[in-house]
Order: sequence, then C-alpha cells, then structure tokens
Amino acid sequence: MVLRESPFPNGFVAGLHSFAWGLIFPCFWFLDRLIAVCMSTTQEKRERHEQECYLNPLQVFFGAIVFFLLFLLTAPISLLGCILWVPLQKVRRPFCYHRERISIPEDQVFGEQVWSKTGGSFGFVTANLCLLPDSLARFNNLGHTQKRSNVIAHLIIQGVNRPRIKIYVDSPSSGTLSQGSRSSLLIPSSSSYGATDSQPANRPPLVSNLEEDAGNGEVLDLESEIVEGGSNTNSRDIIVDLTDDTEDLACPSMVSQNCNQNSNSCRKAPHKSRKFDDVPWEVCSFFPANVDFVFLEEVFDKRAAQKMKDVLSPVFGHILYDVGIYAFQGCSAFKFFNSGLFFASRYPILEASFRCFPNGRGEDALAAKGVLSVKVQVGQTNQNKKVVGYLNCTHLHAPGGEGQIRCEQLNLLINWVSEFQALTKSIDEIVVFDVLSGDFNFDNCSPDDALEQKHSLFDEYRDPCRAGPGKEKPWVIGTLLEQPTLYDEIVLTPENLQKTLETEELRKGFISPPVPLAGCPLVYPDAGAPWVGRRIDYSLYREETISKHCRTEIEEFTFVTQLAGLTDHIPVGMRLHISMDTEDPE
Repeated sequence: MVLRESPFPNGFVAGLHSFAWGLIFPCFWFLDRLIAVCMSTTQEKRERHEQECYLNPLQVFFGAIVFFLLFLLTAPISLLGCILWVPLQKVRRPFCYHRERISIPEDQVFGEQVWSKTGGSFGFVTANLCLLPDSLARFNNLGHTQKRSNVIAHLIIQGVNRPRIKIYVDSPSSGTLSQGSRSSLLIPSSSSYGATDSQPANRPPLVSNLEEDAGNGEVLDLESEIVEGGSNTNSRDIIVDLTDDTEDLACPSMVSQNCNQNSNSCRKAPHKSRKFDDVPWEVCSFFPANVDFVFLEEVFDKRAAQKMKDVLSPVFGHILYDVGIYAFQGCSAFKFFNSGLFFASRYPILEASFRCFPNGRGEDALAAKGVLSVKVQVGQTNQNKKVVGYLNCTHLHAPGGEGQIRCEQLNLLINWVSEFQALTKSIDEIVVFDVLSGDFNFDNCSPDDALEQKHSLFDEYRDPCRAGPGKEKPWVIGTLLEQPTLYDEIVLTPENLQKTLETEELRKGFISPPVPLAGCPLVYPDAGAPWVGRRIDYSLYREETISKHCRTEIEEFTFVTQLAGLTDHIPVGMRLHISMDTEDPE
C-alpha cells in the first residue's frame, strides 16, 4: 500500500483547512508573543546583565500591551476560523506524510536492495526536542523555537550523514581478522544509504589516502577495541586496515566545510566506544553516523515540524509529521496540540497508524499524546519476499506521581502495537526488527516510578540499559537535563557536555536526580553503585515478533551531546545487527 501524502481526502478539503488555519494563526501568534515577551531564558537574562541593558522592563511593558491589543483585535476572526476548522478534523488522517523523490540508481532504491545472506545493521535515534510554541518552550528554559528547529535539523543531518569507520586489526591472540571500534569522519558520503549490503571481499587500505588529504584537517583519535570476528558493512562504511599500533588518522581537509553551526571551528569527533555487559556504548558529541530511522518527540509546533521536514527530507526520504488528532476526534478532551511525534526514515513506509491515549490529565490532556506505529520495507530476498521492520514511537504522560496513568498507557501501547502488527503482517514477508522508542517520562532509578519500572512491557521488549526493575547497568547515563543549568559553560557545547556526562561527579549537578516517594528520604545510589540520574528516553527492541530465522544483537548504544543548549534531553542512539540462521529464510 502506498501512503497518500495529503492528510485530507481531496484538494478542496485541504484548501478549506488551510484557509481556516489562516484565520486562526494570527490570534494564536499574538498570544504566543504576548506570553513570550514576558518570559526570558536564563541565557537571555545573562546576556542582558553582561551588556548592562536596562531597557528590558520597557520592552516587556510596551510589548505586552501591543501584543495584547492585537490579540483582542484578531480574536473574533480566529473564532470564525475555529468554527470552520474543528469539523474538518473529522476527515483528517492523523499525520502528514512526505516522500522525497531522490534521483538515485534503480538498484539502490531504499527497500529494494537484495537482502544479504549475512543480514544487515540498522541505526535508530530518539530525541525529545521541546519544540513547543515559543512561549511554552520558555517554561522549560528554552526559547526561539523556529531557530532551534532549523539548527537541530541541520545538526542531525551533519551527524548522521557521515560514513562510519571500521578499523580492522590483527588480534594478538588469534590469527583471525578482528573488528575494531568505529569512528566518524566529517566527509561527504555517497548517495546510497542502504543498510543491508554485504561486506566487501577485499577491504581497501585507506590510511594512506587519508594522510595524503590531511591538509588543513584535524586529527581524530581512534581507540581500537579488539572484538572477535567481523561483520558485514554498510555501503557508507569506510574500512581501514591497521597492521601496526597506529593511533591517529588525519581527517580530510574538506572537513572544514562541515563545521558545526554552534562553533567557530570544526570539532574533534572523539570516539570512546566501550563494551560492558556485551553492550558497546559511548558518549559522543555527534549523532551516530549512518542512522536509518529518527524518532522525535515534542515537535508540537507546526512551523517547526515543517522546517524539520524540509531539512531532513533530502537524506530521510520518508517522513511522518504533524502526527496526532485535534479537537474532539477520538479522545475525551479537546486537543489543542498534536502528539508532537515525528518520524523520519531512509526506507519506504508501507503502513502507518496513530492511536491517541484517552486518559491524559491536566496540561497533558491538551496534547494528543499516543503511539505511532510504522511498517517499513528494508529489502527483499532473492525470492522477491519483502524484508520489513516494525517501528513504534510514543510520548507518555508527563506529570510526576501519576504512575498509574502511565501504566494504563503502556497497557494500551502493547495492545495497539500487537493489533497493528496483526493487521499488517503477511506470511510472505520476513520481519527483521521490532523497535519501540520515545520519551516514557519515567526512569528506572526513582522510587516514585517503581510501578512503571515493573510493567510487563519490559518482559516483551528488551532495554539495553536496564539490569532489572529499579536498577540500571553501571555504564548508563541519565537523559533528562536540569533546566536551570542548560546554559552553564560546562554543558553549553557538545564537547563540554560530553566531558561532563563522562565524569560522575560532574554530571550530578546537571542530570536530573531520582524522584523520591512522598515523605520518604532518598537513599541513592546504593553503596558502590555509580550515580546515573533520570533516564526517561528509551530505545527498546524485541525478538519474539520477528521471523524465526532472525537474531538481533546490539552493535552500539550511544548517548549524544550534539544538541547541547538546544534541548533539555540527551538523545540516544542504538544500532542493531540482524543475522539469519539460514541462507534462504522462509
């Protein structure tokens, strides 16, 4: 099934909806500016103090008066727009779909590559961006939503649109070829992003080429980690053979063309991949290279979502945005905002479904939070069977102390995901992964979240960071930043935030601490255990629902600091390697 791009059944209804929203938007914008002009982020306050600017009270006073008067003038027009806009939501599909028609060779079209007998690997990233209307984002100490959305989108592209470097070394304990750590170089990649290509028979030694092109480039430290065996590589992987103790490689001079917009010079891209409990993990100042799927939360603002779509679509050719319902469609409370979910994929989307949670309370009830379920095609076999994957994204109830609501939402999530897969799964298809990501708004260390930590969801989906209910693995890092300190110098740049997260004593002051039970003192962490903090952003997977010949292995788990100063969450990345027991899966 090919998804229709417009969320409306025909052009006339779509045009009517655009006209109605055009009547509403001016009033909405003036109200947004009225609130925003009265609220400043800590960074704006600091800048005014450093510049000794004393005009702010006057700007606030007169700005508030002007925007309030304009709000009153446009309110009647907005009311007429609402009368037209609300009924149209009944015929609106709960998401917009964008497909970028990228001109690439026919045999490289995403989803049509022949599935390798050795399997393949896929990269996933999830991030909460707090792209609310500017006035509401300021309650989280984040402003300038439109500018942030544009910068964030470009940073995602800068990070993911790089080749991964795989270093192969001769193991001192074995005569076999071993795979080393992967590191990232800021160099342009080819137009092919397929994730199922098999490993080339002859790996070209590229060290000399990189050294010849060093020019004005920077030196990257590549920490080789000896891992038994090899694996197939992506078409954008760069293979480097090391036969000695080489530690440094020079980045090509063209790296200067890809500088971070938040820095005056290009950054070093350190790779400190470590392996603990069979999970290779790292804290990285760039988004993982060669990501195939991006899950975003809190992209509530429509204009911000449009900007994200425009920037991401040349790389991620299939995007679902403006996900959710409005008004009274299917939920108990009137919805002013959509779900905030945003999904970008390099691979074709075959099916998609959104379901809205009916039990939101308080301010959360104003947004159509729910579950987005997607089925994608990632390849085909020699027998022309489709190779597919299932992806699910969610954002649960936010207020603390209301774990019962989140548990009810998790129950609904499990049922809805099962229903979606039962309706869309075909016996002629091979399912190679089933992933669930999002902002769950509870962690695995707070006593106040004990109910959610024991939910049966974690019996079905595997959490790479979880040792058990209420217990994280020692290497895990919290993903919720303390909002008042977002602009402190020690966490304001990707490199500084990376260093802070890697130092246990430092991160205590910038990652949100666990939430104790009411009236009970908090004892955290246990003796001898590391300080982790609240990890509320999850990336999970399960094997019970994939085809019986497939096996899933964590290839890499990443905490990303590239969005320092742009959001109050730490994005997380996960790469899964899919292998098959037989060469010809049925």
